[in-house]
Amino acid sequence: MTISRVAIIGLGLLGGSIGLAVKARGLAITTTGWDRDAQVRARAAERGLVGTVCERPEDAVAKADLVILCVPVGAMGDAARAIAPGLAPGTIISDVGSSKEAVATALADALPGACIIPAHPVAGTEQSGPDAGFATLFAGRWCIITPPEGCDPAALDALSGFWTALGSKVELMDAAHHDLVLAVTSHIPHLIAYTIVGTASDLEDVTQSEVIKYSAGGFRDFTRIAASDPVMWRDVFLSNKGAVLEMLGRFTEDLTAMQRAIRSADGDALFDLFTRTRAIRRQVIEQGQDDERPDFGREHGK
Repeated sequence: MTISRVAIIGLGLLGGSIGLAVKARGLAITTTGWDRDAQVRARAAERGLVGTVCERPEDAVAKADLVILCVPVGAMGDAARAIAPGLAPGTIISDVGSSKEAVATALADALPGACIIPAHPVAGTEQSGPDAGFATLFAGRWCIITPPEGCDPAALDALSGFWTALGSKVELMDAAHHDLVLAVTSHIPHLIAYTIVGTASDLEDVTQSEVIKYSAGGFRDFTRIAASDPVMWRDVFLSNKGAVLEMLGRFTEDLTAMQRAIRSADGDALFDLFTRTRAIRRQVIEQGQDDERPDFGREHGK
């Protein structure tokens, strides 16, 4: 199976980056796109995020070999129903959502009998919208594909090949396992960031704005994460609530243990934990998932 025509539904950070990556890498793939927001469609056309920005979703997917839904996970079902009239038989339907079990169910309900292969490129920034995309977003990053039972091997190979061509490292995973892993590595960290930044906001009057004025590196990085798209993350937490609540319970237990160690002045327990977590940071860098330069390699003032 060869993918020569790709339709991108949703032209924000991820959708736009897919279109730009296809163009930048010189792939022999024709791209079309659609977004429900007319202003986004206009800006996507100006930036050339895809070859053709269509005014109707059914036009965008006509004759496509692969359709990628780049919308919040809570909108997957509606997006799938919107494209249904224009789908050709055998078209691969995929997505970029951060939770997979709920998405797989929503797509299967909306498009019975379609070739559905959910996927999740583990890449992104706190930015959103048609101006946020860039061609190198997926380079060297993982794309986790969660094929359903009975998935067409040729279609799976074609989808894997597409993401590899964009520079991603592809991993196959069970959808339930994906949701548990991402709850630990992405969803809970975002929940903590949203919570602590919210706590700081509540304390602004008490501290006479000193929380923001004297923000240190740790808090600044929390605010970067907490600046992520609120619609997307609202939907992620609701769609993956089982795994998130399970991991949140484990985190709460560990946090209680930390409270006990501080209260009892158990310096050894604190030192052991901090030593172990420092080693994990080194492993993240060794596997190319971050930059060891100060401040994550970011240039100050940008």
